[in-house]
Amino acid sequence: MDNNKDIDLRVQELRDAILYHSKRYYDLDSPEISDYEYDKMFEELKRLEAENPELDDASSPTHRVGGRASEKFSKVRHPVKMGSLTDVFDIDSLRAFIQKTTQVLVDSGLDKDEILYTVEPKIDGLSVGLTYENGELVLGATRGDGVIGENVTENIKTISPIPKKLTAPVSITVRGEVYMPRDSFELLNQVKEEKGEKLWANPRNAAAGSLRRLEASETAECGLSAFVFNFQTGNLYEDGRSPSTHSETIERMAQLGFPVIPLAAITVNEDEIIDAVEKIGKERDGLPYDIDGAVIKVNSLSMRKTVGENTNAPKWAAAFKFPPEEKTTKLLDIEIKVGRTGALTPTGILSPVKLAGTTVSRASLHNIDIIRERDVRIGDSVIVRKAGDIIPEIVGSISSDRDGSEKEFYFPENCPSCGEKLVYDDADENDELDAATGAEGGVVRCINPLCPAQSERRLIHFASRGGMNIDGMGPAIIRQLITAGLLSSPADIYTLKAENLAELPRMGEKSAANLISAVEESKKSGAVRLLTALGVRHTGEAAAEALIARFGSVDRLFDVSEDDLREVDDIGEVTARTVREFFDLKETKELISRLKEYGVETGISDLSETSDRSEVKGDRFAGLTFVLTGSLSGMTRDEASAIIKAEGGKVSGSVSKKTSYVVAGEAAGSKLSKAESLGVPILDEQEFIRIISDSSWSADNL
Repeated sequence: MDNNKDIDLRVQELRDAILYHSKRYYDLDSPEISDYEYDKMFEELKRLEAENPELDDASSPTHRVGGRASEKFSKVRHPVKMGSLTDVFDIDSLRAFIQKTTQVLVDSGLDKDEILYTVEPKIDGLSVGLTYENGELVLGATRGDGVIGENVTENIKTISPIPKKLTAPVSITVRGEVYMPRDSFELLNQVKEEKGEKLWANPRNAAAGSLRRLEASETAECGLSAFVFNFQTGNLYEDGRSPSTHSETIERMAQLGFPVIPLAAITVNEDEIIDAVEKIGKERDGLPYDIDGAVIKVNSLSMRKTVGENTNAPKWAAAFKFPPEEKTTKLLDIEIKVGRTGALTPTGILSPVKLAGTTVSRASLHNIDIIRERDVRIGDSVIVRKAGDIIPEIVGSISSDRDGSEKEFYFPENCPSCGEKLVYDDADENDELDAATGAEGGVVRCINPLCPAQSERRLIHFASRGGMNIDGMGPAIIRQLITAGLLSSPADIYTLKAENLAELPRMGEKSAANLISAVEESKKSGAVRLLTALGVRHTGEAAAEALIARFGSVDRLFDVSEDDLREVDDIGEVTARTVREFFDLKETKELISRLKEYGVETGISDLSETSDRSEVKGDRFAGLTFVLTGSLSGMTRDEASAIIKAEGGKVSGSVSKKTSYVVAGEAAGSKLSKAESLGVPILDEQEFIRIISDSSWSADNL
C-alpha cells in the first residue's frame, strides 16, 4: 500500500467482498469461493484494521460472527455466544500462536510444563447449539450470527447420532457440528442427478441445506451426522461438579451419549502439536467426512480464563486452515462438448481421483488459450483442484513426467456430433469472451441446425429455470425422453402423456403426473420466458424483455425488419441480425405454430407483464441502464441483474450511448472495448459490490 488512501480503499474492498461471500456461505448455503480464500481475506482485513485503528468501524464484518438467522425459522438467543476462531495458515504462524499463548500463561506465574494443548480435526459442516433439560433434548439451533440462531429442533432430532435423551438427567448446552458424510453426499447427489435437479457443490453446502429444510421428514432422508466439541453452559455432572480441562469435558460428553470430536493430541510439546496438525492434514483424504483444518486449544479451562478472549474469538485457541486440496492424476483425453448454439468447449477426461469429498473424472479446460497457457497435453500428469472447493479445474501439467507420448490438443475440422464442417466465429454464445476457443480469439462453432448435440442442449435450455421453468424436467429426464424417442423438439414436450412417462426408469406414476402438471403450468409462462427459452443467440432475458415490450408477442418477430429490431433499446446490430436470421428459418415458424397449437402462450395481454419479474425494492438505480460483461467471481450475471432490477435499474445486453454503466468482470470482451470507445463509465466488480452494498449510494457518488 502506497498511502492512506490505498489502505482505505483496500479495507472497503475487503469489507464489501467479505459481506457478500458471508451471505453466500451462511445464509444461502451457496459459497462461490473456498473457505481458505475467504479466511485469507478476513485475516487481511483484521490485520489492516489493527495496523490502522482509525479505519476500524463497528459495522465491519470483523465485529460479526457467521450469518443471520433465516426468516424461515423462529429465532433463538444462545445462552453463550457462539464465537469463531482465529485462523492461521502456515506453520510459522501456528508456532507464533503457541509461543505467544504460552508466554502469557508463564507471565501469570505458571510453569511451562503445566501448559497442555489439545489438537483436533476441524469438521467442515454447520455449527449448532444443543440444549438439554433434565437429560432431554429441548432445543437445537444454528449458530446464526453467534448471538441469534435458527430453531431447527425438529430437524436436529432426525439426526440419529445426536442423542434425544442423555445417560444422566443433566441440564446443559453443548456445541457441535452437523455434517454430511461423504457416502451420504454421493448418494444424495446421485438421486438429485437422476431427478434432473441441481447438484450440491460439496458436503458442507449439502449439510447446511439439508438441516434447514422446512420439513423434518426431508432432513431425515439426507443421512446427516454430527460431532460435539464444546461444552457451553450448565452442569455436566449430576452433583454439580465442573470439568477442569477440555479433554475431561470431551470424555464426560461421550459418557453422556454424545458423538464427540476425536482428540489427536494432548501435549505440552510444540513440535508434537505441529506433528499432530500435519498428521491430520495427511489423513484428511481417507476420512469419511470433510475437514478443513485442525483446531489447537489450551486444555485447562482455568488457564483459558487467564489468556482471555477477543470480541469474537478466544485468544486460547486457533484454527490451522489447510490450503485447497490438490491432486495429481492423468489427463486421459480431451473431449469436445457442443453447446446449444454450436460453440465447442474442451473438457479434460481424467483418471478418477478423490478431491474435496467427491470423485473427479472431468474438468473444464475452457478454451484453447487456457490449454496452451497451462501447457496441457493429452497423456500428461496434471494437477487438479476444485476452484472454490466446487468446480474441478486443471491447474497445470507436470512436464518433467513426460515420456514423449503426450499429444498436443487441436480442434477437429468437423463437428464431433454431426460431422459437419466447423467454422470460426468472432464471438461466443454470450458475446463476451474474446479469448475463447478458436483462432485469433474466436469460437469454434458448428452451424448445422440439425446437429444432435445442439438439439439436446437446446431442449435442456428450453425446460430450464431460465427458460420455461418446467419443474422436474432436468437434463437426465430430457436425455431419457430423447433415448425413448419421445422428444426431439421443444414442441414435443407438450405432447407427452403421463402413461408414457411412467414407463421410464425411476419415474413412477406420481412423478409422471407431477411432471405433466409442470408442463401444463409452463404453457402460461408468457412471451418473455418463451423467447428466452428459444435460445436465440445473443438474446438473453434482458433482450427478450425489450423485444416483447416493443412488439407485444413472439409472433410479431416474424414480420419486423432488422432495422426495426435495431431501433429497440438495448438491441444492437449483432442481436438484431441473429434474431432476424432465427425468425426467418422455416423450422422456427413450424415450431412456434406447434407450440401455439398445444396452448403455449406466445403473446401478452398487458405490456406490464414484460416488466421485471423480480420484486422492485428500491429506486437507487432508477433511470440507470447497466451492461454486464465478462465473468464475475463473486456472483453470477443473473444474480447481478436481479440486484440491479430490484433497485429500479435496467439491464441491457448491448452497449450504447444510452448505457449508464458497464460492469466489467474477468475476460471482458467487445462490450468493454465499446464502452471505452463511447466513454461509458466502467465499474469493476469491487466497485459494483461497493455500490450495491451501500444503501445510501446514488449515481452522484461516482
